[in-house]
Amino acid sequence: MLAEPDAEPLISAGPPGHLVEKMPHLSSAAKLPAVQADQAGNIVSAAAHPVGPQVVVPILMYHYLGDLPPNPDAIRRDLTVSPVRFEAQLASLRNQGYHTLSLRQLYDHLTTGSPLPPKPIILTFDDGYLDNYENAYPLLLRYGFTATFFIISDFADASQPGYMTWDQLREMHARGMEIEAHSRSHPDLRNRKLAFLKAQIGGSRDAIESQIGTRPRFLAYPAGKYDQAVIDTLRAEGFSGAVTTRQGIRHSAEHLFELMRIRVRGTYNEVDLKRVLAQ
Repeated sequence: MLAEPDAEPLISAGPPGHLVEKMPHLSSAAKLPAVQADQAGNIVSAAAHPVGPQVVVPILMYHYLGDLPPNPDAIRRDLTVSPVRFEAQLASLRNQGYHTLSLRQLYDHLTTGSPLPPKPIILTFDDGYLDNYENAYPLLLRYGFTATFFIISDFADASQPGYMTWDQLREMHARGMEIEAHSRSHPDLRNRKLAFLKAQIGGSRDAIESQIGTRPRFLAYPAGKYDQAVIDTLRAEGFSGAVTTRQGIRHSAEHLFELMRIRVRGTYNEVDLKRVLAQ
């Protein structure tokens, strides 16, 4: 599989405290795509892969949760949700009767039929930014919601400026937040040798288990990029599934390693989010 055109940027560490973000294309479309690209770049129907019984569970995708820095580029604006907007979104979700799940609960439902609460929803945060701890985490507690945080383990190991520390992640986990893997250093995982994939995937798993005390079972593909070798490695390393950057809200047991999400854009207010969830 190729990453969607709307995939998140690749992240690499530059000088101390500096990040370089890369995104080949940025789309502002809020509608769910009707097509996707295959490995050769051919456009195929999003329904080209048959699935078994499906369940509708929106998985929201956030990145930065804070105020914009001076002179932000289009990527940073798109990936940044302000605390004011986030709180309004949480209040709207609560008023609409949504209940947050973990990915493990979704997995259990898809594989064993365990029950789900009314109006289930999953909140996810990619990359492990410090503002997730400073801004998102307190608001989640205030509204009685949980979320899944996909972290870049090498950044936590190095106490990388702008990213959450292991102490902060342990605190969040103890309060019901799910800590899952986003690789060791956020590389493009496609077309890699097995040893590289095992180091990035298994290494991230081992670091999180060592520091948090719970073995991660899910991975968010860095920049949404993956191929069959990545999926095969995840299975071999004991993972239960993975989330993509592909837009969608329907999930099945046949595609646990291609779970779709909804990107929450920086421009979305609570009305926009409600509209997207209704599609």
